[in-house]
Amino acid sequence: MRQLRTLLQNLFAGDKQADRIVPPSGFTAQLTLFAAAAMAFLAVFALALSLASGRLATRWGDELARTSTIRIVAPDGQRATQTEAALRVLQTTAGVQSARALTDDEQQALLTPWFGGNISLDDLPVPRLIEVIEAENGFDAAGLRLRLSAEVPAAFLDDHTRWRAPLVQAANRLRLLGWVAIVLIAAAVAAIITLAANAALSANAQVIAVLRLVGATDHYIADAFIRRFTIRAFLGATTGMIAGLLAVLLLPSAADEAGFLTGLGFQGASWLVPLLIPILAAGVALIATRFAARKALEALR
Repeated sequence: MRQLRTLLQNLFAGDKQADRIVPPSGFTAQLTLFAAAAMAFLAVFALALSLASGRLATRWGDELARTSTIRIVAPDGQRATQTEAALRVLQTTAGVQSARALTDDEQQALLTPWFGGNISLDDLPVPRLIEVIEAENGFDAAGLRLRLSAEVPAAFLDDHTRWRAPLVQAANRLRLLGWVAIVLIAAAVAAIITLAANAALSANAQVIAVLRLVGATDHYIADAFIRRFTIRAFLGATTGMIAGLLAVLLLPSAADEAGFLTGLGFQGASWLVPLLIPILAAGVALIATRFAARKALEALR
């Protein structure tokens, strides 16, 4: 605990003499800044994907869980009669909050994305659809199917179970992939910073040898590298995070017609979540540089 406190004090307070050990510019500095900025930019979109997928899974689950559809598959002459009979059955079914037959215009709108706006319902054997909204406690789907089969043979109940589960599962897997991507991004940052720190330590091998001769400890030397690389990672990640948030802001606003693609972003308090990215990047850089410095200094003995 004392070592961690000392490390944090050195990180924020700094030491101008120790900072001279680490080259302020060059390949390692540019690599650290670029890697942190690029990975933070990608992390913003991974977060946006994960959070949007979570919202999508919740919305799909809530919307589909309380809705069902009844298809009336009957000849034109019997379709209206069968539809009226099905509505009467639904009116006396416990757990049904409301039920209504979709109009021709509404069914036309459902088919437009697939067949275009010029298609006519008369050209296709489209069944009449009845939208059923469940009450809070829901209804007995098996019992309703039995009643419909006896009283309305042309009616078929679809409670959306086969649609809801795969959609929610897909959205949850997208959310998981988003978090996996964030972990991989953090690992990539750690690997790149470790390589950069090793390169900087090897390039300054003679300076480190001289410092040891005059009494500098490995802890003092390592702190200099840790501080410089941690600050670089923080600054680079901050730049990448800001660029990522600006890119997210430029995405189209959420729309019902393309809810997932246009809803890929942050909402409400979730806009604060990306602010953690620079802090996490600095933490990853601190741990990676400390590990690399310890190994490299042992090798330079």
